[in-house]
Amino acid sequence: MSDAAQPTVAEVRAAAEAVKEALDRHLEAVERRSGENDPAVFAAYEALAAAADAYDEILYDAYDEVTPFEVPGDESAAAYLGPDEPEAISVLIRRDYVVADPERLRAQAVRLDGGPDGGLAAPPPVPGAARPAAGSLNAAIGVLFGEYEPDEIASRCEEFGLEEGDSTLWVSAAEPAEPGEWLPEPFDDADPQLLICRFDVSEVYDDELEALDPEH
Repeated sequence: MSDAAQPTVAEVRAAAEAVKEALDRHLEAVERRSGENDPAVFAAYEALAAAADAYDEILYDAYDEVTPFEVPGDESAAAYLGPDEPEAISVLIRRDYVVADPERLRAQAVRLDGGPDGGLAAPPPVPGAARPAAGSLNAAIGVLFGEYEPDEIASRCEEFGLEEGDSTLWVSAAEPAEPGEWLPEPFDDADPQLLICRFDVSEVYDDELEALDPEH
């Protein structure tokens, strides 16, 4: 612990109060969120992370102590190197699901497929990918995602026998593309240094909030 420019007790307490206020604002944003990618929740999360980092730093400077707080992904976040005014943007979404009830998923797909014998027709082939066998779980998944938009599946996943996992949405700077130009390799240009903003949903954040809540 250095003797140079040590924070005062008042400064440390002010930083602690800032964390408490940021935690309250984050909880309020979560309670009022309009969807899983609500920008208000993301902004409150960023503010809470910044307040926690500031408190951790000033606590160490004053008392040579640290907090147990750690913001996932912060250390590996790349600096934005894209244009200030991009000509286009690219939106990349990943949503993970556990197939919690395969029979429910198959039943939903059979109802949608409407085959003469209740079997599942294999979805249209994807260039370069193996065609799933008719009646397989893969075919059922193809029928489901061919019928519904991803947002609807996300909101009704339990109904379809799926259990929601982590998800992320990236918005990155991009160059204007011609129709069909990037379809053969759609994710090759996912560059973290072109990332304008991202919105993550994960149980790890809920676990961290519960750990900070004295009632849990």
